[in-house]
Amino acid sequence: MIKIKGLIAASYTPFDNKGQLDVSLIPTYANVLKKSGVSGVFINGTTGEGASLTTSERIASANAWIKEKSDKFLVIVHVGHNSLMVSRELAAHAKTIQADGIGSMAPYFYKPTDIYSLVYHNAAIANAAPELPYFYYHIPSMTGVNFQMIDFLPEAEKQIPNLAGIKFTHDDLMDMKLCLEFANGKYNILHGRDEFLISGLVLGVQGAIGSTYNYMAPLYVKILDAFNRLDLKLANKLQHEAIKIIKVLIKYGGGVKAGKSFMRCVGIDCGSPRLPVIGLTQAEEAQLNKELQALRFHDHCIDFSIA
Repeated sequence: MIKIKGLIAASYTPFDNKGQLDVSLIPTYANVLKKSGVSGVFINGTTGEGASLTTSERIASANAWIKEKSDKFLVIVHVGHNSLMVSRELAAHAKTIQADGIGSMAPYFYKPTDIYSLVYHNAAIANAAPELPYFYYHIPSMTGVNFQMIDFLPEAEKQIPNLAGIKFTHDDLMDMKLCLEFANGKYNILHGRDEFLISGLVLGVQGAIGSTYNYMAPLYVKILDAFNRLDLKLANKLQHEAIKIIKVLIKYGGGVKAGKSFMRCVGIDCGSPRLPVIGLTQAEEAQLNKELQALRFHDHCIDFSIA
């Protein structure tokens, strides 16, 4: 079973100026991430606007990203959908292209009402691609489905043979720690809150998936390096630098609305978000850039313009 270490970028989905999928940017996007110390991508998830893509677009995106896969660069495909049948179709497709893994968040219209229905739903998706490592994507802020993951794991272990772990995008660090220790650390518990990555590292996290790794990977690589050298003072200082930048990201609308402007700021234009999310105006983006310059953002970020 896969063991993920380091940073996985929750990748953006590139659109052209007409709002159509533009996979031509993906080779450059992937090559720069590889050079920046990123270990792989988690595609078509929250940051990738997966819920706003058609099924054919999600398949096309996966087909493009899988070409960038290597032993040192993983491609994990988010296959979650409100339709179980579509999730299974996307999982089966990920199997045919030999993705490194699949993940799914909970359905968020008709929601699972208890741990058992959540596990059954995940099992039905996972068994559409039994050869692939499967990750449950725990993100209650988006799905409204919020069960303790330490209650999920024992039931999921029984029913999902290919369960690899949890993409844990939640603030409940006690629950996360219990999951990290479950079954002697059998499962990948992947940290999903970039703003307190260092807290996850202290608790034993080895891998993390996040949107800000798309443009601030060099800063987080320094955090990992300082932590591994037990220089906690430096690691904390660097985490504070990340937090100051993330605060600006949140101020301007968060990971997708402002995040695509952040990507333009570092030299790669992934287009505007899909409705109902409305991107920043030119004036807002100019002000955003001023605030990032004041924080010396470019000292910490990837530079796509030299790719």
